[in-house]
Amino acid sequence: MSKFIIEPHFRLQEWIAHEKGYFTDEGLDYEFRELVRSSDGKHHNKGDKVGAFQSFEKGRTADVSCACHWTVNVAASNGHGRMSRDVYSVAPAGIFVHPDSKIKRPEDLAGVPISVGYQSGSHYATVQALEPYMPADQIKLNFADGMLFARIDKLLDGSSPAVNLFSGPYYFAEQLGYRKIIDTTFMIAMMIHNDPDPENLRKFFKALRRAQRDLDLRPDLYLHYYLREFPERYHAKMDVKRWGPGERLVFESYSKETYEESFEWIASHKIFPEGGMGAGQYDQATVSVG
Repeated sequence: MSKFIIEPHFRLQEWIAHEKGYFTDEGLDYEFRELVRSSDGKHHNKGDKVGAFQSFEKGRTADVSCACHWTVNVAASNGHGRMSRDVYSVAPAGIFVHPDSKIKRPEDLAGVPISVGYQSGSHYATVQALEPYMPADQIKLNFADGMLFARIDKLLDGSSPAVNLFSGPYYFAEQLGYRKIIDTTFMIAMMIHNDPDPENLRKFFKALRRAQRDLDLRPDLYLHYYLREFPERYHAKMDVKRWGPGERLVFESYSKETYEESFEWIASHKIFPEGGMGAGQYDQATVSVG
């Protein structure tokens, strides 16, 4: 039987479970693959209009991967994996501008290009957060800066007037004094690939539950793992002792009602082309991992 493949996704829990031996304690035969530092961040740099959904279309190698719940909904509906019903997570996120920017309020973002990842959490969350403040045609999304580290770079060099960042990059911008204009915290969902043994899935999630409890109790002991999630070119500026715990795993049901409400929101905003969202059937797109 092949090993269970684990790839950390910009959060701390997998690192905690791996280095404290929780996966091994649960009897999981696994391979841990770090992709961010080894690729200098290029793993997350997808380019213009190539984002989370497109990476599901291409196929992911980990047995469990994740992305914003909106994209996982649609990817699962199109048969690119099955969404876990039993756990999701919540990532702190926000739209940041330069400290000297004239942008002070959400209303000031009308017509301003905001760097986001295409069909990724920052895309949907920006639209959702700004809708109460301006008409849809005034929400200007810039997909050309790619994902994550490209957005950080554009914020740091001043070439992007506003960027949406989450978890580690969110804390980094906050630490460096960049101004958060509006919170865009969003849900992340788990996608199951490759038909792994259900017992291995249970072992994986039991280990992550233990790691989450550790992180809740003493986040200060684990903030150094952020250095594993950032390319080394940023390390000299990072003071992770000032950062927060980031994405939090929630071991509760991602219900049929939640799925359908999110699916309807995506459809109403025409984020995917007509016919591109799949059937939208909860029972077909999701699976319980116990």
